[in-house]
Order: sequence, then structure tokens, then C-alpha cells
Amino acid sequence: MNAQKEGKSEKELLELSASITEGLKPIQEELTAYCKQVIKENQDNVIPAFVIPNVMYDYSFEELKEITDSKYVYANHPMMAPLKRYIVEEEKKQAIIGKQFIDLEENDVDGKAHKLSEYVGKGNYVLIDFWASWCGPCMAEMPNVKANYEKYKAKGFNVVGLSFDRAKEPWVKAIKEKELNWVHLSDLKFWQSIAASTYSINSIPASLLVDPTGKVIARDLRGDNLGNKLAEIYGE
Repeated sequence: MNAQKEGKSEKELLELSASITEGLKPIQEELTAYCKQVIKENQDNVIPAFVIPNVMYDYSFEELKEITDSKYVYANHPMMAPLKRYIVEEEKKQAIIGKQFIDLEENDVDGKAHKLSEYVGKGNYVLIDFWASWCGPCMAEMPNVKANYEKYKAKGFNVVGLSFDRAKEPWVKAIKEKELNWVHLSDLKFWQSIAASTYSINSIPASLLVDPTGKVIARDLRGDNLGNKLAEIYGE
């Protein structure tokens, strides 16, 4: 806030933000480890009900299901209700893994209609990326998507962005300014997008990783998880 008041440039603000985030990493890691230890040591009382919601995204989905099992004293505490609803929704989303992608049709930035099947299931791994220019977390994740695209595109890796934008101008502007040089499609219908209804997407960023045959093999890979999965696939 002080840097903004001093009139620092956007580049300087981004560098400062990155520096702060990097400095906080070890503190956050220590806090997360401590919270997990508290949860592990208090399975016979309700304390975990107040701690788990704060670190739920630091567990894998399978781990999260295990620590919310009804065998634990805290599992039915009212504080756990939102988390249980989240697990139910995630289980619905995870159901697509192992299944074939579902085709749909949207327009590119020039208004030309394209089917998803033009790019997916053609012998390469493809990340179907659900995003929008107005979505802060989506734009924060884009440098990671871009870095992995640049690293593996020579090996055949591709990205298809399905935008939940509602106006063409900010959508195209974000693509150009961030140099997101992969396939982009949208029907500009916001949450009423055909992509949202086809894949039951109710929050973004979201993504599906599809194998060369068109089978979905993972979803919502962000941060290091995306890079690690691609390194596993491509052997580096």
C-alpha cells in the first residue's frame, strides 16, 4: 500500500509482491506443518474442526477425505459442514478422471467457431484451462501455465483456454498483454458458458489434463503440481 502511494510502477509493485510472497513461504510452511500436527494429535476432541478449514488446500483430496472421516470426534462438528459440502462437490468433479473429454464448440478471438475436438485427443497431451480475464487467481496462475507451455510445447504439449469472459475486449487484451500464445475459445457468456455447463465448472481457475487419446487424467493442477505432472509425463 505504501509503495502504491509512492507511485511505484506496476513492474515494481509486482516485484515487491513477489519478494514478500517468497519471504512468507517458510513461515507459511512452518504454520501449515504445525496445524497438521495439531490435527493429528487431537483426533479425540473437536479442536481439528477449527484448524482443518485453514489448511484444507494443503492436503491431497484423498488425505482430506481421510481426516474428515466420521470415525473422528470432530467430524460432525458444525464447523466441518462447509468442508463436507466441498468434498461432495469435489467427488463429483473427480468423477470425470479416467473418462473421455466432452466435446463443445466456441469461437476464437476472430469469431470463428471451433470444436474442442480439433485440438484434444489428437495424439498430444492438452491442458484445458478454464479462466477469465476478470479472475485474479486465474491471472496469477497464468505465468505458471505459460512457463510450462513454453517448456513442453516442442514435445507436443498444448493448452486450450476456455474463457468465462463476458466481453471480447478484456479477453483479447489479456491474451495479448500476457502473451498467452495458445488456443483461446469463448462464447462470452460468463457463468452461462457452454464450457461451464458441460464440465460442471462453478469456480475458476480450473483445468483438465487430457492424454493423447482424449482421456482426462488429472484436474486442477496448479503451481508446482502442473510442472511436476508434466515432468513425470515428459521425463524431465
